[in-house]
Amino acid sequence: MQWIRVGAALAALGVAAGAFGAHGLKEQVSPEMLEVWKTGAFYQIVHALALVAIGTLATHNKPPPTPIAWLFLIGVLLFSGSLYLLVVTGVKALGAITPIGGLSFILAWTWLAISTRE
Repeated sequence: MQWIRVGAALAALGVAAGAFGAHGLKEQVSPEMLEVWKTGAFYQIVHALALVAIGTLATHNKPPPTPIAWLFLIGVLLFSGSLYLLVVTGVKALGAITPIGGLSFILAWTWLAISTRE
């Protein structure tokens, strides 16, 4: 998979999500729910950049294991996605999915840390 493209697309969508939250949701949801939305957008952009970095490493013949990139992508989908859905639907049960995405992020960062060599 071309992780730079995936990461760049997720970053663009993260910026769009942040703008939508700031402008489109500001009058529609509570300040607390707006913060939840912002958290989703922030984590999406941070991990989109991680995917760009992984893709960049791969172009320099220093690829980290591909499962790390998949864990970042799954984390974005589960963590940020569940937060977005929670805000727009109000279904509190969606909050139970968020920690699974967070665990995916933790696993990816940990695997990246132990897989790098000098």
